[in-house]
Amino acid sequence: MDALTFTLIQTQLVWEDKKKNLAMLSEKIAGIKKASQVIILPEMFTTGFSMNAQTLAETMDGITMQWMTSMAKESRSAIVGSFIVKELNSFYNRLVWMLPNGQFGYYDKRHLFAYGGEHQHYASGNKRFIAAANGWKLNLQICYDLRFPVWARQQTPAQGKIAPEYDVLVYVANWPERRSLAWKTLLTARAIENQCYVIGVNRVGEDGNGVYHSGNSMVIDPLGKILYHCADVEDCFTIKLDKNELVETREKFPFWKDGDYFSII
Repeated sequence: MDALTFTLIQTQLVWEDKKKNLAMLSEKIAGIKKASQVIILPEMFTTGFSMNAQTLAETMDGITMQWMTSMAKESRSAIVGSFIVKELNSFYNRLVWMLPNGQFGYYDKRHLFAYGGEHQHYASGNKRFIAAANGWKLNLQICYDLRFPVWARQQTPAQGKIAPEYDVLVYVANWPERRSLAWKTLLTARAIENQCYVIGVNRVGEDGNGVYHSGNSMVIDPLGKILYHCADVEDCFTIKLDKNELVETREKFPFWKDGDYFSII
């Protein structure tokens, strides 16, 4: 079966400065030395985790979508990351999955971080988005969603249970250092309980509110083994994940077949 190669970009972000962030990320993407099929950026990669939606929001034909379209084409990779979007009279923390041919899908953050006031500025999404790439399925989520396992739980048919719903669970984040233990623990738990690879991409550095982020971006295999972990520094890391290893793990330990059937409505 085909492997899938990911590049994780753990970086500092310039507070609420789209042009500087896009220029910086353009350089980092151009500097990727190994061929990559999926490039993952942090949450709100153009601004940092800002509540200034009225000023910073864009439409789906704005500068960030244009940049993602161009970068995906130039890098010949899918580009993944979230930014602030205005649609009708609402604002969303929206993750976009941009393909090299210009096609895209998106996911609006379901769980808004009320502790930080996100729910006062943004509307919540109501559906998951599972992308397809090279025979793989990727469940794409955002930061605070990590704390809610039902939203990420593999859903399989009530009868037959032919296969798990997805292969990789991806979280893009601006997760603060003060709660990094929860970040690392929950990423590992999501991998084990869903028998999938998990990728978490977080930012580093201090944001405009003085909150420090330590990164701790990670790649974890279906048994909970950490394949990559980086803290406190910027890093651009490329890793190839093996579909055969995933399938063999699920066949050897078919725990997913014993899961409870349910549906999210």
